Amino acid sequence: MQSLLLSLGISLALCLALLTPLTANAQFSNPFGPSKTVTQQREDILKKNDATLRQLYRVQPKAKSLINKSVAYATFSNFGMKILIAGGGTGSGVVISRNGTKPIYMNMAEVQAGLGFGIKSFQNIFVFETEAALNDFVNSGWTFGGQVTAAAKYENNGDAYQDATIVAPGVLMYQLTDSGLAAEITGKGTKYYKNTDLNK
Repeated sequence: MQSLLLSLGISLALCLALLTPLTANAQFSNPFGPSKTVTQQREDILKKNDATLRQLYRVQPKAKSLINKSVAYATFSNFGMKILIAGGGTGSGVVISRNGTKPIYMNMAEVQAGLGFGIKSFQNIFVFETEAALNDFVNSGWTFGGQVTAAAKYENNGDAYQDATIVAPGVLMYQLTDSGLAAEITGKGTKYYKNTDLNK
């Protein structure tokens, strides 16, 4: 019995030793960490917003016209980590209204389940066609349904905006990955909510 307990203890120690560098890398890979001031976090999020839009317009030029016609848009940068049997992801983002009101800073969080191991990052871009859709997203703790893959492509007067996906009434979405624009968008039970500290 003692030898069995000793073996288990050694195994646990080895697992922790192996996982510690990975979790440390995950922490420092998030550019919006709590070690920065409120002003620095806002600046980082706005810079990432600009970079995300540039990347989107490179891979899908028609997105610029769609965003210019919108009530508002939002960009989110996600860092996710999945270890062994459970995982999740967090991220930060900002909602930019076309009427010139101040940015609304938000967080995102997802919970995953299932076997797997890996690290992933991606950017989500939302386009809001109506004020009602925008208010629902910002004020209701909006959740993109668990493990649902949206597939309906957006069309306007017969002009298809390639790769824009309907994820809710009045809400369109693009998803960028390291390899480019995602052909299909997976929600993974992600919740979006206001960042209380950054909106003070």
